[in-house]
Amino acid sequence: MIEVIDLKKVFDNGFEALKSVNFTIEKGDLVCLLGPSGCGKSTILNLISGLLTPSAGDIRFAGNSVIETEPKDRNIGFVFQNYALYPHMTVEENIMFPLTVGAKKISKAEAKEIAKEYMALTNIEELKNKKPGTLSGGQQQRVAITRALVQKPEVLLLDEPLSNLDARLRLKIREEIRRLVKEVGITTIFVTHDQEEALSISDKIILLNEGIIQQDDDPQNLYLEPNNLFVAEFIGNPIINILPVEVKNGVMYYESMAIPVANFVSNRFKTDMPDGNYHLGIRPEDVLPADSGVFTTTVHGVELIGRERILNFEVGSKRMKSIVSIETGIEEGTVMSFDFAYHKAFIFNENGERIY
Repeated sequence: MIEVIDLKKVFDNGFEALKSVNFTIEKGDLVCLLGPSGCGKSTILNLISGLLTPSAGDIRFAGNSVIETEPKDRNIGFVFQNYALYPHMTVEENIMFPLTVGAKKISKAEAKEIAKEYMALTNIEELKNKKPGTLSGGQQQRVAITRALVQKPEVLLLDEPLSNLDARLRLKIREEIRRLVKEVGITTIFVTHDQEEALSISDKIILLNEGIIQQDDDPQNLYLEPNNLFVAEFIGNPIINILPVEVKNGVMYYESMAIPVANFVSNRFKTDMPDGNYHLGIRPEDVLPADSGVFTTTVHGVELIGRERILNFEVGSKRMKSIVSIETGIEEGTVMSFDFAYHKAFIFNENGERIY
């Protein structure tokens, strides 16, 4: 188990990268640190690895603090974005290298046998005599992961390991990463800014913004039960529709729309919403074509995505999207009405905090 307790990091220039971060990762879990550039993801990874020293707080492995432990003694495997392979060594030599240096070094013969075992696990046996410069990005990535795994670390850290790969290869490699770490049983922390990547492979996602954890949850809950407006807007593709609304006397208003607050009654919503300004969040799949809807508009764009169409339109000054079946045949220029799946809506206050 990894415990991060009240972790803070302030750099010499005064920049506060992390603001009292707390989370726990269970043994054997694959957890993604997700968020926009500069949110603190890589800083956390570097603090856990020992490459950076925290300004405050603690990091514990299996209940023991590692703050004073040297990076080489933390039993961590680290896969960098640029792979960091030795260009003058063959694939086999790169993988053997960490086993043949340091206080725990073993014989080259033994290291070769262990490297052979792990190259078979990652399906790169045929590359063993090649140099990194002759390999594709995906092959180099497999070598870097194999070199990390061969040390049998307690914790594997991956810092945006797929960012240099094309879309099809990213999909393949991320599936392989999940299979590998689950097969070996290593606790893994995977840094990415790609929500699709995080949602597809994680046991848990820790979503950060400006050095603060916005939500620490399983992937499905980040989508279905966002803590706040930032989470709702960050998770989901296409992005959630957000409308600035005003509530007066039990009615929600936006432009020409007037929706009784009672429409939102469900297990999550109440009818006693105080008067005031809010943000109404509706995901595109919950904006539904209707014979007599809450608004009527003209579809000004249609995107085809496999079995579905994304309809683009405007309601007042806001651009919105709806996802419908490809079989609907709706085309650009169609005038149509829409309604909402009210029980799936989210309501946030003016500060972005989710209230319903």
